[in-house]
Parts: sequence; C-alpha cells; structure tokens
Amino acid sequence: MAQLVKKLPALMEFAKPKLNTFVRYAKVELVPPTPAEIPKAISDLSVKIANLQKQTFRDWTVKEATINTVIGLEVLCWFFIGECIGKGSIIGYQV
Repeated sequence: MAQLVKKLPALMEFAKPKLNTFVRYAKVELVPPTPAEIPKAISDLSVKIANLQKQTFRDWTVKEATINTVIGLEVLCWFFIGECIGKGSIIGYQV
C-alpha cells in the first residue's frame, strides 16, 4: 500500500492530460440535446425514413454500411441493456 501511495504523484501526472481530453469531449458529447436541436433531429429522422422508403441504402459503400450497421447494433444493445436495468432482471419482470 505504501508503494502505491509513493507512485500516486507519477500516476496523476500521467493521467492528467488524458483526463483533460476526456473532460473536453464530455462537455460536448454528454450534454442532453437543447430545445433548438430537437427539430433538426426530427428532420434528420424523416430524411432517413424517406431514404429507407426509396431504398437509397443500396448506394452505400461498404464502409458506410458497416458504420451504420455498427451504430444500429449499438443502439439496439443499449436498448436491451436499459430494459434489463429497468426490469431489475435478465429474464422477466418481478411480480
């Protein structure tokens, strides 16, 4: 334990730039949307639905398709994780 306390200042010097970078990105990425951003999100969603109906996803490159698939899977996984957290159980609701 004493050795860890001795190494703490060196670890803090190592972690400080990484923490500053994290805080800089967190201030931008982790804030909730403002009321001005909501109409833009709705219009983006309507454009995506229109593109789905026109099947313009067939014109995507492999890179774009991979990125969009991974993002969709991430959203789906967070949905299911949120459901499990909300239920308090993996299997079913506690009655």
